[in-house]
Amino acid sequence: MPHADLVFTGGPVFTANTVRSRARSVAVKDGRIVAVGGDEIGDLVGPSTEIVDVHGRMLIPGFQDAHVHPVWGGLDMLRCDLAELATAPEYLDAIGRYVAERPAEEWILGGGWQMSAFPGGTPTAEALDAVTGDRPAFFPNRDGHGAWVNSAALRRAGIDRHTPDPADGRIERDADGRPSGTLHEGAMALVNRLLPEEPLERLTEALLVGQRYLHSFGITAWQDAIVGSYGDAGDPGPAYLAAAADGRLTARVVGAIWWDRTAGLEQIPSILERRERYRGGRFAATSVKVMQDGVAENFTASMLEPYCDGHGHFTDNSGISFVAPETLNEAVPILDAEGFQVHFHAIGDRAVRECLDAVEQAIARNGRRDNRHHIAHIQVVHPEDIARFRELGVAANMQSLWATYEPQMVDLTLPFLGEPRSAWQYPFGDLLRAGAVLAAGSDWSVSTPDPMAAIHTAVNRKAAPGHEEGEYDAFLPEQAIDLATSLTAYTAGSAWVNHLDDTTGTIEVGKLADLALLDRDPFAGPADQIGATRVLQTFVEGERVYAAPDA
Repeated sequence: MPHADLVFTGGPVFTANTVRSRARSVAVKDGRIVAVGGDEIGDLVGPSTEIVDVHGRMLIPGFQDAHVHPVWGGLDMLRCDLAELATAPEYLDAIGRYVAERPAEEWILGGGWQMSAFPGGTPTAEALDAVTGDRPAFFPNRDGHGAWVNSAALRRAGIDRHTPDPADGRIERDADGRPSGTLHEGAMALVNRLLPEEPLERLTEALLVGQRYLHSFGITAWQDAIVGSYGDAGDPGPAYLAAAADGRLTARVVGAIWWDRTAGLEQIPSILERRERYRGGRFAATSVKVMQDGVAENFTASMLEPYCDGHGHFTDNSGISFVAPETLNEAVPILDAEGFQVHFHAIGDRAVRECLDAVEQAIARNGRRDNRHHIAHIQVVHPEDIARFRELGVAANMQSLWATYEPQMVDLTLPFLGEPRSAWQYPFGDLLRAGAVLAAGSDWSVSTPDPMAAIHTAVNRKAAPGHEEGEYDAFLPEQAIDLATSLTAYTAGSAWVNHLDDTTGTIEVGKLADLALLDRDPFAGPADQIGATRVLQTFVEGERVYAAPDA
């Protein structure tokens, strides 16, 4: 056998294969893994072979994020980024400094604030006015389901006490009915349609910034959960094509084409056209994103029973199904027949059921195909629907980082879900025991893209070191999953969802050398330190795309 280009040796290798075997060394030639074994592959080492001594740490398959927004995340990093801050005074101070440094910008743009920093999760235009002045400002929150705007933005959009709520959103109002400065869901479009369009060069820069950041966490592939015109960032598709064309796209990316929830089946020909157009290099838009509901914190997640009022009594609001079930039941079978994967967003138990029902309709009409539909977020799942994931072949796309007690959960979610619904949240353990395929993602820039922080929470049902927001007990610890299962979900599971499992996701001979080197063996230490694990180096086809300063 010819000498290898790259050899890893001297430490444990987590292969993520079906038997979860361990190895001690891996050899790479021409971008592919050519040997996996113990310490006996010395005959593959030649004078030009690069040797990486693992020093007892751990080599794993590259992480694959099954639900992420890298262009938006990169754009947030280029704008007024609030993601690393936590309180209203910190936000206002950062925005004030950003405004002072950019006197020529017409719009003040940024994002990343968290709802728990404000009473009721709803910041006010008045507070933002104090630091932005007369220039309009638009700041989506961390989950992208609401925006903080100032009075100048409300005036430009013509939003006043007489403006009705859109069908898919809500304008937050004060006691007198005047818009107070927070726009929920579809109400954001009343302002963001006025924002200046970001040029392709800026979106491509944002993609490359996001890609570098994701590589620093060992992520070598992902599914971009919205490719299309949504929000204030523009369509990421052209940026992916530009980066793929000249080789700057080093990750493998599946794009999920946005299903316009204001339209119906007439958009399918356009989706088919974009699938053909959005294909090049390591990028292919072969999935369709359906956002079926909103989020629980602003009462737009779609629930089987109404929300509570915070005192244990039902209200008359059970959330919003953005796509009518009868439309969903027609659209999903057509998309399935066309060979699309459907990537659902579902937070509430009604939304989850509606998505499962639509897949059931697709199977009834088309038979079982290998499109690998998946439901992301799965916050509240009715117990009767757990087994349906396996029965219908629908993957559970976990955002594990959220399965913990923190202020948003304690103050803005639990009181309004009530029992028994609060105990149905993030049922990863039940899904695993039912035989569902588990994949994993971050939803960055909603939350950190660090897979090890999410894996820590999946195992401990507590926040990872450095991510705690108070002292809390474990959140529904019976739904915890073990470390090997969580690592496998974030590698082989997401590779399966992305139809990349033939070439990536596990460390096996013949597969592409998409790899990540951790700074420790997380199996060897205490479970409460899993989230402290860092990535030292990241490789795509054996080429180093990230190295930590202390690697």
